[in-house]
Amino acid sequence: MTQQKLFGTDGIRGVANVDPITPEVAFRLGGLMATVFGRNLAPGARPRVLIGRDTRLSGPMLEAALLSGLLSHGADATLLGVLPTPGVALLVRQFGAAAAVVISASHNPFADNGLKIFQGTGYKCDDALEAEIEAGLLDGRPLPRPEGNGLGRLLPLRAGETATSLYERAIVASWPHDPAALPLKGLKIALDAANGASYQTSPAVLRALGAEVIVAHDAPDGVNINEGCGSTHPEVVEALVKQSRARVGISHDGDADRVICCDETGSALDGDELLAIVGLDLLRSGRLPGKAMVATVMSNLALDELFASEGGRIARCAVGDRAVLETMLAEGLAFGGEQSGHVILKEHATTGDGLLSALALLRVVVESRKPLSELRRVLKKYPQTLVNLKVRVRTPFAEIPGLESAIAEAEKTLGTAGRLLLRYSGTEPKIRLLIEAKDEALLAPLAEKILAPVKAAIGV
Repeated sequence: MTQQKLFGTDGIRGVANVDPITPEVAFRLGGLMATVFGRNLAPGARPRVLIGRDTRLSGPMLEAALLSGLLSHGADATLLGVLPTPGVALLVRQFGAAAAVVISASHNPFADNGLKIFQGTGYKCDDALEAEIEAGLLDGRPLPRPEGNGLGRLLPLRAGETATSLYERAIVASWPHDPAALPLKGLKIALDAANGASYQTSPAVLRALGAEVIVAHDAPDGVNINEGCGSTHPEVVEALVKQSRARVGISHDGDADRVICCDETGSALDGDELLAIVGLDLLRSGRLPGKAMVATVMSNLALDELFASEGGRIARCAVGDRAVLETMLAEGLAFGGEQSGHVILKEHATTGDGLLSALALLRVVVESRKPLSELRRVLKKYPQTLVNLKVRVRTPFAEIPGLESAIAEAEKTLGTAGRLLLRYSGTEPKIRLLIEAKDEALLAPLAEKILAPVKAAIGV
């Protein structure tokens, strides 16, 4: 295995069947998890690990290898099948399991896949546990293997239950009023399921709450996940809303831990607008602990201005839903998310849940009796541009000729009326540039000047 850092901002990710996303690595990961999560148990006890996946062609291959690694090293395992990532995080707590693994590359193309680990608490691995597992994957030393009765068991779900039905039931029950009253009755919703993990669960939950659901991209074939659809292609749900005359559009990514919504005019909202609408409603109704919400450094500065005007505040954190959650836990907060549509409602979930987030927005629509196009006006965003540039290598910024001077010149031009953020993606071979300014005319020229030395040095 290549000697490099394996874990990014959301687990281990790469091209399936290419190191490190191979059956061999998945097998060893299973063995390590059996060892790590089983070491504090009573003699003879075995840790239980859940395995969920999205709809990628490579999912069953990695699932089989991971399962073999777990069982052969003395852990019990339960296969959840295709299930949204937040569903796996929910069930690991419901079952009292030691840990869970989600086999998914989220919004990436189908040829990619990933391995992300949840602890029994439903939270993703902390840095120390991640470092220990990574070291074990890289050192290659043999792991202890039991024999005979010490082997792990494949534990099924209870008769008549499926992972999807358990998750759906929990999400329906999270509605703040009696869900049997069909709170979404009369509401037409357009849904883009991205041919991913939510293709069954999201339509089922929305219909159970009374909505009329027009679904697209709900026929996964292993290779069409995220292909020209899903939350990275908001134009798809925009067109679907216009065609169907729906009042709200919902678009998931491949593992449904994020959501992009669309108003009745066919105009998509980003995560910042969802945060503003739901967060402001929680703040005004006294349901926002600390009168604060978490947002990352990528979120629009208008969020800070909006919340300050209502007596609240925005707690800023680094990029990534794990950073959002860590800030929420550290400050005792209950709501936060990212511009990309990862939103965490800690009352109901331990990780981003695209369906829960959409329902939180729908609750405001239903209770306010206002269209989404009107509700979104609360956030008057600074103009932004976000540019993603493919790169060959992750060269430190200080080593790219001319980059630091280009950044300094741009920051001088922006002054206090804007900002810029440049970083490497934690999940893809890309560099991401965000520029925000009150003067929209500055955005494109500044982006071109900053990225010119990057393109010359390491651009694809």
